[in-house]
Amino acid sequence: MEMYASILLYVIPGFFVLMTIEIIYDRVYNKNTYNLMDTLSSLSSGITNILKDSLGIIFIIISYPYLLDLFSIINIESNVYIYILSFIFIDFASYWGHRLNHKVNLFWNNHIIHHSSEEFNLACALRQSISGLIGFRAIFLIPAAIFGIPSEIIITLTPIHLFAQFWYHTQHIGKLGWIEYILVTPSQHRVHHAINKKYIDKNLSAIFCVWDRMFGTFQEELDEEPPIYGVLKPVRTWNPILINFQHLFYLIRDFYYTEKFIDKIIIWFMPTGWRPKDMIKKYPIHTISEPKNIKKYNLNYNKLIKRIALFNFLSINIILFYFLYEFSNLSDMNRLIIGLIIFVSIFGFTSLMDGYKWSKNFEIFRSIFITTILIFDFNSFYNYHNTFTTFIILYSIFNILLIFPNKSYLPKRKN
Repeated sequence: MEMYASILLYVIPGFFVLMTIEIIYDRVYNKNTYNLMDTLSSLSSGITNILKDSLGIIFIIISYPYLLDLFSIINIESNVYIYILSFIFIDFASYWGHRLNHKVNLFWNNHIIHHSSEEFNLACALRQSISGLIGFRAIFLIPAAIFGIPSEIIITLTPIHLFAQFWYHTQHIGKLGWIEYILVTPSQHRVHHAINKKYIDKNLSAIFCVWDRMFGTFQEELDEEPPIYGVLKPVRTWNPILINFQHLFYLIRDFYYTEKFIDKIIIWFMPTGWRPKDMIKKYPIHTISEPKNIKKYNLNYNKLIKRIALFNFLSINIILFYFLYEFSNLSDMNRLIIGLIIFVSIFGFTSLMDGYKWSKNFEIFRSIFITTILIFDFNSFYNYHNTFTTFIILYSIFNILLIFPNKSYLPKRKN
């Protein structure tokens, strides 16, 4: 975890530099692929994912070391060829794990966040899940285990494999000739994120597109069929925590209220989107039937709410970077406290962006609560992290001052 936190201190600024370049290009050439609130939602989602991974919030039921002990028939020493082979194994496992997420109702909840943006840009690459709380996907690494690939190599290459998927989340790079037959490209991944009927559940590969071509899930981007982005059941919120568990909420509701016992069992394992017939009538969910007529989720925002959102996002990033920089020096309890402060802050300010009537009171309460906790715990936490503690208290106070005005600044929700 400490190594992962250290790597992120270098990777995250790199992501921000690339996004800044794309945004500048976007504005200069009037491409309109960025929306402020959508971007803040995407980046906030990335922060929650970083926290979940850094804090190790996952229950692993099948681990790679266990599979290695069980299936290994060869003992290999590390060399450059083994690293290449291991990377291929990781990519193969990623394809099947990704396909499972797209095809099975229960597992779609782990992946919906990544597809929830109705924009397609580098920021949406960071929409990563926090809802995958049970670890079992090592099962797809059985081929690597059979070849005796050491756990250390898998651990080293897995984050590299993930970060290598960032660059192709863009609309500004066209088709890349012969590379289209080997690697996943922006053109191919645009297809993957599209909700056009021809494009649904296609191009599931992460790095090497050969898996899609081998297993029948490849679809070329067509000039006559521009991709339209999002999910067929629009999430209608900027709050990444709500998005992460929205599909699961629908499944649990259908499970609880459906009359047929068999439907209560099979709902979890049916193809993504399947619902009991009685629940379709009882609790209809808006589903897009004609993507070309989609109206993107957006509300009318004044300057104040935009400033509040930006202030919160920038402040949370400062807290996050301190968390990563001091990760090895923080106690488990302090890590948890800082993680909770960030989670609750993201939930609060993105709820303001959604215009929920309760969000203003929630923000005031959470700011007062955080300030109170830190003041009462001042001696134990402040002595080691005085400047940081002072910053969080000042952030909470300024947040109250920004959102306290009586004038109405929340956007109006239609639902």
